[in-house]
Amino acid sequence: MNYYISPNFLDKLAVHITKNYLNLPGLRVPLILGIHGRKGEGKSFQCELVFKLMGIEPVRMSAGELESPDAGDPVRLLRTRYREAAELIKVRGKMCVLLINDLDAGAGRVDKSTQYTVNTQLVNGTLMNIADNPTDVQLPGSYETQPINRVPIIVTGNDFSTLYAPLIRDGRMEKFYWEPSRDDRIGIVSGIFEEDGLSQTEVKQLIDTFPGQSVDFFGALRSRVYDEQVREFIHQVGLNKVSVQLVNNPESTVRFRKSDFGLGHLIELGNLIAHEQQQIHNTRLAQEYVTGASQQQRGMEATISQAAPVEQRSQVSSANLLKAPTISNNGRSTSSPSNNSLSNGAAFTEIERLLEQGIRQGGRLSLEIANPREKSQNKWQSWKWKNPPENAARAMTEIEECLNENPGCFIKLVGYNSKTQTRTLEKIIVRP
Repeated sequence: MNYYISPNFLDKLAVHITKNYLNLPGLRVPLILGIHGRKGEGKSFQCELVFKLMGIEPVRMSAGELESPDAGDPVRLLRTRYREAAELIKVRGKMCVLLINDLDAGAGRVDKSTQYTVNTQLVNGTLMNIADNPTDVQLPGSYETQPINRVPIIVTGNDFSTLYAPLIRDGRMEKFYWEPSRDDRIGIVSGIFEEDGLSQTEVKQLIDTFPGQSVDFFGALRSRVYDEQVREFIHQVGLNKVSVQLVNNPESTVRFRKSDFGLGHLIELGNLIAHEQQQIHNTRLAQEYVTGASQQQRGMEATISQAAPVEQRSQVSSANLLKAPTISNNGRSTSSPSNNSLSNGAAFTEIERLLEQGIRQGGRLSLEIANPREKSQNKWQSWKWKNPPENAARAMTEIEECLNENPGCFIKLVGYNSKTQTRTLEKIIVRP
């Protein structure tokens, strides 16, 4: 199977690795290349393809190895792996790199609730030290004067803004945001379905049918096609004999016929996978367990964002303009242009119902605001009511005022029970 390598990805990786092996006097070359982007877009897999193409032997680490019950263990492992890569360069005479997958998951701080341990600090400090002194990396308690080979470090992750800022500064880390273009997606998906006879036109139609999905969605889709034959195999063998048939049985040979890879069948299975994704977003059981929010409240956010009719949403999308209602004293809405979206119609009624419910419960209602970057870091700021909301109409007026004062921001409605010291409500009601 011939997998597709993005020209942009190949160029960035090849240039970075080659520069670190060249002796360029008077030029400071960043040792670390940080490849970041959305989940499931094939960052690690593209790296492996480039390594194979260039004949590079990677030494791998994962985010799970950057923490330990014993302080200092991850740092010792990091230095050991780096020196192993340097030794491979010396002994085998081949290019080698240190690949750390999902660095932000192990060394990043997603929000204020993320525990920041001594090991996290040490890992950040050690990576900074290696980037500054790539040929002088010592193990604890062992000091050598002989310099070692310089080893380029490749790190992948989703959000590098969660990392320690001095680590990702220019000079230490070169950043590359990986977002596959349409041509890249066509090439990657064509490689996934190469053995299944999908034409280029069918691949394009499949990608256009699921425009918001990442690359790994299509890999999962191909795997889902074989579920029917696996199910038939289980029924033929019997549930109680599957283990005997497949485990430690050298005579076992299972052959499947060619599955149905028709475009219509793929789209049908893709819709099932997309529905399962949406169920996760809509269910949010963790909120019910922590805050006691009802199932109706959990689905509120999805209702607010999707309440407008399909025709209205398509018109708004084509015009690239969102409308927000202006709230009058009697609680009714009239359309006026805004940079934010305060949904009308059914969602407008749901917001009123939510406000009335919060007021009846006697809890304290408040608003929190965040711009898109702050929201991604879960950093919300409280917005003080000008007048305490006595009813839903007054609250809607206050929300409108908050919206006007904070254009382009998310607005969250929060209910707080002062007796139990817990949040009873937490819903985003305005989106940019």
